[in-house]
Amino acid sequence: MESYIVLGYAVFLGTLFVGGAILSSKLLAFHSPTGKRKVQPYECSEEPIGEARIRFKVGFYIFALLFLLFDIESLFLFPCLKIFRAVVTGQAGAVSPILLVVELALFVSILVFALVYAWRKGVLVWE
Repeated sequence: MESYIVLGYAVFLGTLFVGGAILSSKLLAFHSPTGKRKVQPYECSEEPIGEARIRFKVGFYIFALLFLLFDIESLFLFPCLKIFRAVVTGQAGAVSPILLVVELALFVSILVFALVYAWRKGVLVWE
């Protein structure tokens, strides 16, 4: 029962500390008046032309997602290659080298099929 009292006291002190920090930052923060000039977009001391919220085409969105996907999957390939090296040098236990080669071939073939699919869909064409 004493441990619950100590835990409750710690939670109370933590909540009090966080609440005090938030309250003190709100009370002590500098508040500047907001106006049209304050909320206007600024870039390289050029006055904006037109509205700031316009629709524009993001042609590199899918390209960036594909880059992240293949980058992460290539990172997943490194542990498999480390295990493959241990199997080839005889440091791994009862791991079948043939099964490991089949697994690596399946993994790389999925990556190749994904790349071919993206290429055929025209994702890699930069306009």
